[in-house]
Formats: sequence, C-alpha cells, structure tokens
Amino acid sequence: MNDGALAEQWAAQYLQRQGLKPVESNYRSRFGEIDLIMRDGATLVFVEVRLRRNGDFGGAAASIDAHKQQRLIRTAQQYLASLPRLPPCRFDALLMDDAQGRNAQWLRNAFET
Repeated sequence: MNDGALAEQWAAQYLQRQGLKPVESNYRSRFGEIDLIMRDGATLVFVEVRLRRNGDFGGAAASIDAHKQQRLIRTAQQYLASLPRLPPCRFDALLMDDAQGRNAQWLRNAFET
C-alpha cells in the first residue's frame, strides 16, 4: 500500500473516531476524485486528504488551490446527482505530514462552493 492510500486509511479511521460515518472512498468521475465521502449527522462531507512531507510549496493546505477546489466541486455535483434528495453538504480537508497522521489537522468547511 502506498503512502497516499495509507494516509487515506488513517484519515477515514480518525474521522470515524470523531463520529463521522463512512459512505464511500475514492469516488471517481470524469472531473476528478474525492478521497472520502462521509456523513456527519445529516450532512454529507466530501473529504480531501492531503499528505505533504515538505512545506517548500506552501504545505498541504496550499495544495488545495482554486483549480483543485473546482474539480472537487464538480465531482461532488456528479455524486449528488445520483442521490434521490440533496442533503446538506460541506467540504473538509484532512492535512498531515506523514501517513501515520502525525501533526494531522482537520479543517471543517475547508472551502465554500
């Protein structure tokens, strides 16, 4: 298993310990991929997991730029189109320095649509 997959696995387990329920992982569309889709009560949460060992280019948070956000939004819209009802939604990010979750930071509502 590569470091990215390990980081996503760690993130899913961490978020479950925080009370979120898993819905789907690695959802792909022609626009891109959403690492984790989870439920936080009635809210559907689209989670981007970012692993950055080196902060030379702004770290993990900076890597979720406007272009990446648009790809995530379009992918989420495609996922939502398959549902019978539109739930409340948000985009979170889980940022970490290594695949074991050291220095992990959970950003709820990491960006707005």
